[in-house]
Amino acid sequence: MKVGIIGSGFVGATAAYAMVMRGVGREIVMVDVNQGRARAEADDILHAVPFAYPIDVYAGDYPELINSQVVIIAAGASQKPGETRLELLGRNATVIRQVVPNILRYAPKAVLLVASNPVDILTHMVAQVAKEQGVPSSRVLGSGTTLDTARFRALLGRQFGIDAQHIHAYVVGEHGDSEVLTWSRVSIGGLPLNEFCQDQGLEICQSLKDEIDQQVRGAAYTIIAGKGATYYGIGSALARIVEVILKDQRAILTVCTPHREVAGVQNVTLSLPQLVGGQGIISSFPLPLDENEEALLQHSAEVVRKVLDELNTEDRS
Repeated sequence: MKVGIIGSGFVGATAAYAMVMRGVGREIVMVDVNQGRARAEADDILHAVPFAYPIDVYAGDYPELINSQVVIIAAGASQKPGETRLELLGRNATVIRQVVPNILRYAPKAVLLVASNPVDILTHMVAQVAKEQGVPSSRVLGSGTTLDTARFRALLGRQFGIDAQHIHAYVVGEHGDSEVLTWSRVSIGGLPLNEFCQDQGLEICQSLKDEIDQQVRGAAYTIIAGKGATYYGIGSALARIVEVILKDQRAILTVCTPHREVAGVQNVTLSLPQLVGGQGIISSFPLPLDENEEALLQHSAEVVRKVLDELNTEDRS
C-alpha cells in the first residue's frame, strides 16, 4: 500500500510521520520542488520507523508515484505581505494545474487528497483539473473540516471528562470562519447532548457553547499566533483519512468534495459527513439541522461559491 505526498513542508512531513506512527501503508514517497527538503524529511522520518511500524519512507519525483493508491497534495504558495486572498488563490491555481496532471500521469488510479489551504477552493480546482483527465469527483476529496470536527469533539470530551472517540459531533461547511458547529446533532453515548446532560446532572449553557464555538473556529489563529503554523492536528487527520482509504474502512468523515447542491447553493465544494472508502467518496449524509444551523450552512456555502465566482474558474456545464 503506497502513498504519495506532494509537498514536504510542515503539513506534508507531519502527515508522513503520523502515518508511520499509526502504521498506515507500507511505502511513502515524498515529492517536493525542494528536493533537498524532501530527502531530509524522508530520512528523518525513516529513522523513526524502528520505533513504530515497518514503512519505507523516501524522497522521489513524480515517476516514483507509480502505483500510489492515495496522493496527498500539501503543496502550494504561501501568502506574501500585501497579497490578497484572490491573488494567492490565483498563484495556487497555477500550482494545482501543474501538479495534478503530473500526479495522474504516473498514478492514474489514485485517490487525490487535498490538504493545502484554502482547502475547499483548492479541492474544487483539483476536481476540475482531474475531471479533464477523466477522473470522477468521487476520487477527489479535501481534509475539509475533519480537523475542526476533531477539535469540537476534543473540547466536548474535556468539558465532560469523556473520551472524545465516544462523542459524535460534526463541523460542516467551509473550513474557515463560516464553518458550522452542529450543536443540535451532538450525541454522547447514544444520547442527545441535552438528554446526556440531564442524565448526568450537568449543564451546558449558551455561553459555554459560544466559548467552545470560538475555540474551535479560532483554533488555527491562536496556534499560528503562538508558533507560526498548525501541523500536528492536520497531519494526524490526513493519516486517518489515508488509513480509511487504504483499508476501505467505509468510515464517516467530514471531508470536503464537490456537491451539486448544498442548502440551495449550486455546484459548491465544502464539508458534510461523507462515507469514505477505498475509491474515495461513496456517499454524503446531509444532516437534519435546526433552522438556524441550516441558515448558517447556506451562508457558508455562499461564502465558498462567491470566491469561486470571483476566481472565474468555474465550469458550469
